[in-house]
Parts: sequence; structure tokens; C-alpha cells
Amino acid sequence: MIKKPEFTRADVDIIRREEMYKRFFRVEKIFLRHKLFEGGWGKEIGRELFVRGEAVAVVLYDPRRDLIGMVEQFRVGALDEPNGPWCYEVVAGMLEEGESPEDVARRELLEEANVTPYAMEYICNYLSSPGGSDEKLHLFCGLCDLGSAGGVFGLPEEGEDIRVHILAAEDVFAELLNGAFNNAAALICLQWLQMNRNRLRTQVAAE
Repeated sequence: MIKKPEFTRADVDIIRREEMYKRFFRVEKIFLRHKLFEGGWGKEIGRELFVRGEAVAVVLYDPRRDLIGMVEQFRVGALDEPNGPWCYEVVAGMLEEGESPEDVARRELLEEANVTPYAMEYICNYLSSPGGSDEKLHLFCGLCDLGSAGGVFGLPEEGEDIRVHILAAEDVFAELLNGAFNNAAALICLQWLQMNRNRLRTQVAAE
């Protein structure tokens, strides 16, 4: 069994915070000290934090037809990628105040893919880059009918231009680790789906 970390939030002393930037995103500089593995407290250090908050990502799967829904959209962070800045991703969005992760998942599925799932499975949550960001992602698998899905969706007022691709599961898994899916949420969701695919198909067949 893996032991819990020795230290907790109580072992960090926040001395002060400075807001460095605030527009769509926010950056803070946090001055702090924390306990050391060899005992005592470390010296004061300053760390920049990209304040992103919580988000949700959902992989679309049709177990009856063995189809996966992926979205394609422009991403500025991928400008210099060999395949260009249009990425294959899972549906995703940010939590807003008062929403649960599943609320966000269902809202984003309608906005980005025009799909309503008949069931949702929670996969896991993870910190995307804890060395410099507080972003936390909640991952889901949305079980749905993808027989007539596909098209271009998104909210134009938010600059979204999102194409939904409906792909055979075998084709997706054959390309899984060759760079076609170059973001963590997509990779984690698809690897989970690869491990749970037979179970999901068996459950549907038994209904």
C-alpha cells in the first residue's frame, strides 16, 4: 500500500501573496516556507502560480457501435507542434461557481458536441501541472448514441470553432501513442476507455 505523504497543507506557511496578472487567466506570486524532510522549516521562497481552477473533460463513447467522439479545435499552446495547432481532444470546460463536475460535463457536451449522454462514469481527477499551476481536472466517460453525431459546434461569442469527429474505437487505439492525441486529458481518458471498453460493451449487450 502506498503511504500518504508525510506533510499536509498545515506544513506550509504562506507569508504573503502578490497578484502579478489578471485577465482571462490570473498569475500570483506566493511567498512561503514549508517543512523539510530532514526536519525544521525551510527558508522563505517565492513561487509564481498560474491560477486556473477546476475543469472537466469528457470522452464520448458509444458502446453499442464501438465509436468514440473526439473534438478538434485550434490551440494557441500548440502553435509549434509538428502537426500544427489544431488538436484532437476530449470535450472540456471550466467549473463555474455552484456547478458540480458532472453539471459541467453535461453542459459542455451540449455546447461542444450537441450530445446528451444516457450515462456518465467518473474516471479520476488529476493536477495538470502542479509545479506552477493549481489546475485540477475531473475526467468522465459519457456513454451516448453517436450514430448521427458529428458536425461543427461551440459558442461563437467565445471564439469557439469545434469540429466533432466520430471514430471507430479500433482506429483511435491504434493511433493512441503516436502523437495524434498530444494532451494529457485525452490520453488519460482514452487509456481508461481502452481498459474498460469490454466491460462497457458487455453491460450494454446484457441490457
